[in-house]
Amino acid sequence: MKKVLIITYYWPPAGGSGVQRWLKFVKYLREFGWEPVVYTPLNPEFMAMDPELLGEIPDGITVIKRKIVEPYSFYKLITGKKGQSIKPGFMGNRQQAIGNRQQAIGNGQQAIGNRQQAIGNRQWAMGNGQWAERMSLFIRSNFFIPDPKCFWIAPSVSFLKKYLKENPVDAIVSTGPPHSMHMIAMKVAAATRVPWLADFRDPWTRMYNFKYMNNTRLVEAIHKKMEKDVVQRADAVVVVTNVMMEEYLELNPKRIEVITNGFDQSDFAGDRESPEDKFTITYTGLFVKDRNPKVLWSLLGEKMKSDPVFAEDLRIRIIGQTDETVWNDISDNGLDNNLIKMDYMPHSQVVKWQQSARVLLLAGGQEPEAKGILTGKFFEYLAARRPVIGFGPKGGDMDIALNESEAGAMFDYSDHKGAKEWIDGQYELYRRGEVPVMSGKIDRYSRRGLCKNIAELLDELIKKRN
Repeated sequence: MKKVLIITYYWPPAGGSGVQRWLKFVKYLREFGWEPVVYTPLNPEFMAMDPELLGEIPDGITVIKRKIVEPYSFYKLITGKKGQSIKPGFMGNRQQAIGNRQQAIGNGQQAIGNRQQAIGNRQWAMGNGQWAERMSLFIRSNFFIPDPKCFWIAPSVSFLKKYLKENPVDAIVSTGPPHSMHMIAMKVAAATRVPWLADFRDPWTRMYNFKYMNNTRLVEAIHKKMEKDVVQRADAVVVVTNVMMEEYLELNPKRIEVITNGFDQSDFAGDRESPEDKFTITYTGLFVKDRNPKVLWSLLGEKMKSDPVFAEDLRIRIIGQTDETVWNDISDNGLDNNLIKMDYMPHSQVVKWQQSARVLLLAGGQEPEAKGILTGKFFEYLAARRPVIGFGPKGGDMDIALNESEAGAMFDYSDHKGAKEWIDGQYELYRRGEVPVMSGKIDRYSRRGLCKNIAELLDELIKKRN
């Protein structure tokens, strides 16, 4: 059986969407003639843990774990977050990392009122916190290139060159972000002459938050040079959306393919969950500030005030790590008593809540660059077969895929009228006792089928090299 080395930062017991893609590919690669060998950090900084995912790793898979040094201790020290886990922020890859807390500071000041000494103390604390965040962001952006995993590049290259001499493989795969994984693979592939596939789960310099990272012009140029080197030197580049493919074609890759994220049918095996008795709108996963659908909370609040029955029927279930601005907007619209907050939980439990929802809430980025983002959660929502209301750029990959799969509707973040009419329609079905089951044209998004595409591409790469 052919062997493939997979270089990935995210691996169980890590939780979250970053781990799902290659965990699922590893799960099925043997069916298509490939034995995976996984290279991953021994002591990474995970945002969430899901030990249940360890059970999805096939028996006998070789997983090589090597110690990684990351600059999180410094970050925790200067921001006063010692002992806390790192969420998307200073070191993360999300816009929440920007550290622009002006609105929060303003709200905090207003809440203090006329107590002058308290105001002074609060302003001092917030000013220092804001300074620390800005300084942290500047350091993260300009000293750790391409990302805070960069200290793992040199030792990993040294180790893997020696390892592959004694344990040869037929192909190498790197998956990012973090894009340091690509830098490791590029150097190892150059030294060993092993075919290399670079998998981009998100864009690099065209990720919507990149422009907020406070990079100097020199550092931005270095990023673009690194990205171009990876795209041009890889034997093949894989991206997850059509918009990403169009963007990376400009960098002249040798070969590029779109292989989307998907859903694993085994996650939905057994009896399906019955829908909840209440009209429940459910969101699962990381909920960051720039994906907060304020228009939804507004229209739900308005509908509650005008319809006491709706106020009794409505439930909003949010599962996962959530930015404080989301809770604030929900509260400001009088929805506190309708809200059910649930912490991060194992993936096997999340999919059950997705199935039991009356409506699933999908929120994409608001920046123009977000048109090319198609999250792994989107495909799980499809597999749950519940109506999906999405917010994000019209005409983007998520909007197109939602229409093609006939699973719901996408609205601009400012489209109050359209979103209200859609919610009204779903609520009317609920009051009539109807439970829409979205058939969904989703077979092409099965993890097993997508893994077959990966395996066939790897087959072609080694044939071409030989």
